Amino acid sequence: MKKLTRDHVALLVLLAVLCVLPFTVTGYVLYVVNLLMVFVVLALGMHVVIGEAGQFALSHTAFYGIGIYTAGLLNTHWHAPFVVSILAGGALSAVLGYVIGFLALRMRDIYLALATFAFGEAMQWVFLNWEGVTGGSNGMRMQPARLFGLTLTNDIQAYPFVVGLAALMLWFTVMLSRSQFGSALRAVRESDVAATAMGINARAMKQSAFAISAAFAGIAGGMYTLFVSFIHPESLGFQTTILVLTMVVVGGIGSVRGAVAGAITFGIISELLRQALSIQEIIYGAILMGFMMFMPRGLFADRKKRVARAAAAAPGEAEKAQEVRA
Repeated sequence: MKKLTRDHVALLVLLAVLCVLPFTVTGYVLYVVNLLMVFVVLALGMHVVIGEAGQFALSHTAFYGIGIYTAGLLNTHWHAPFVVSILAGGALSAVLGYVIGFLALRMRDIYLALATFAFGEAMQWVFLNWEGVTGGSNGMRMQPARLFGLTLTNDIQAYPFVVGLAALMLWFTVMLSRSQFGSALRAVRESDVAATAMGINARAMKQSAFAISAAFAGIAGGMYTLFVSFIHPESLGFQTTILVLTMVVVGGIGSVRGAVAGAITFGIISELLRQALSIQEIIYGAILMGFMMFMPRGLFADRKKRVARAAAAAPGEAEKAQEVRA
């Protein structure tokens, strides 16, 4: 029988809490939990492109917005089942992510970050000014999501679907990380030249990472439409990108558990700081700077590193003890 690890225990506890919540808390708490599940999927998507593939992209919020507006428009004008609208948002985001990945292949590090940041800002401009589609600066009112006659009109009705989708995306991320494809992504992250020498198509891997990451963001946007009926372009700005980046960096770049823990932690913090809009970016920026300077591998990665160092030092400690006894 396979031994339970700390990750398994933590996951079981989290699942138990999520199962009990609808029967014990108010609608506002369920709204926050739904929002946290959206952040989890967003963080997992950024984990794929930054943590697995090593591509420092800042266009995540743009694909998130594309997913929201695609699903919202399909719900409102064509009354499509939300499964179709969410998949459509994810597919459109994936296609655009693949294109952006192709355009960014010749860029690295800060140049890639600037290029993807520019795309994100351009998409926010589109959301703000394409009034005939997005409602522009007035925002867009969306009709409730539907599925085979069932209409989701409140947080508790949307809750099982949002949690189920987040669990599905988490499972997919873990399977991807453990697969041969995930190993190829990490090889590209470490060295394009070495990966190519091993027979890995580095260009295809990078484009695939962009597409998968964008699909995650688009699906997260579709999930958002299950429990929110109004969207404004200002919520799709650079501040959201910084928030998701903070989740991934603080949790630990390259760590799935870190992305999930960071999403939950900073999702709660962002909700607590809702009234402090003017200083949110300063707080997130300070946290990012602090972790980049003093704990660049993040909380979970650093824990694993400390354990590895302790294990490596153990034989030396044993030898010293034997010398003292002699």
